[in-house]
Amino acid sequence: MAPKAAKGAKTEPAPPPAGAKPQEDKKDDKEPLEKPQKLVQPKHEVGTRKGCRRYRWELKDSNKEFWLLGHAEIKILSLGCLIAAMILLSSLSVHPILTLIITMEISIFSFFILLYSFAVHRYIPFILWPISDLFNDLFACAFLVGAVVFAVRSRRSMHLHYLLAVILIGVAGVFALIDMCLQRNNFRGKRAKKHMLISPPGKEKEPQQGKGPEPAKPPEPAKGKK
Repeated sequence: MAPKAAKGAKTEPAPPPAGAKPQEDKKDDKEPLEKPQKLVQPKHEVGTRKGCRRYRWELKDSNKEFWLLGHAEIKILSLGCLIAAMILLSSLSVHPILTLIITMEISIFSFFILLYSFAVHRYIPFILWPISDLFNDLFACAFLVGAVVFAVRSRRSMHLHYLLAVILIGVAGVFALIDMCLQRNNFRGKRAKKHMLISPPGKEKEPQQGKGPEPAKPPEPAKGKK
């Protein structure tokens, strides 16, 4: 007979059967934590961008909108016509009101070109810039057409430079009118939708079931006069 194993002695584990896969050793070290994924910013919205990243996005989006919609080309052509007219009139003696109108319109067109090119209007949201630009085009067209009428009536005989300057002023007024027509693209999709104030189905408060109307309280008896 085989001698009995002593009490408290450790028994050796049985060998694994043939063909069995060896068990993988448990790792004592903890697996490294997954790195936090970077927040993907939307392409067509500012998102959570701040600082220089936001300004770069605003600058790119503002110039994209300004050039693709045709406003930049129209304003630059208007500005070029007015500068050329100013140069032609500088060698002639003209009424000061013509010089005043041309100088004023050159300043306003230059202001809007710089405003949209450097995305300054994106940081001044309390001003409705599309409406401001629309009114600017309207008044610019009116002033320039008025300047052409005044220039034609104020002289009987026109010098060649004077005639060219008047034509350029009129062309600048036409460009302002075209830019005013292009401004309607900024107002697309901003109309109030129909049935906007009607609550969606299924969200109306239904009367609570099982509770009837509360009984009316009896009127209090009138107190007699002493």
